[in-house]
Amino acid sequence: MARLKKPDQKTLELKRTGTLNPRPDAVSDALFQENPFFDSKDLLQVRYEMLRRHRVEGVSIVDVASRFGVSRPTVYQAQAAFQQAGLSGLLPKQRGPKEGHKLSPEVIEYVRTLRAGEPGLTTLTCVHAVQEKFGIAVHRRSLERALSGKKKPRNLV
Repeated sequence: MARLKKPDQKTLELKRTGTLNPRPDAVSDALFQENPFFDSKDLLQVRYEMLRRHRVEGVSIVDVASRFGVSRPTVYQAQAAFQQAGLSGLLPKQRGPKEGHKLSPEVIEYVRTLRAGEPGLTTLTCVHAVQEKFGIAVHRRSLERALSGKKKPRNLV
């Protein structure tokens, strides 16, 4: 029976920080194949070297994209992010919604007014009232979090 290899500490840390390259086998650049310092699993290192190859060594975008296993738009996006924010611009961004988008201050204030007028009102009843008045479906737990103040409703400017 074959033994499973334990992932090394660097791989675990890359995974934890979100900088583990999802396709390290797609990196075919010579430096990453021949030099142990260059790690194709390190997304930040791969992206930086990709940009350096193009900018300093003059390798074309098409060649850079194929050597580093990415699309041309990815190279252009990395270039723009690096120019705007430096090395931190090459770090992956958090995916998904960043904040509640349905529970505006107006909705929260409406629910607080409802509860002030009728203290025994359940969250589920408030959810239905919000749906009737504003025409939006809100999850019960989201409303509870917003009302408790654990998650601030977004500010509309």
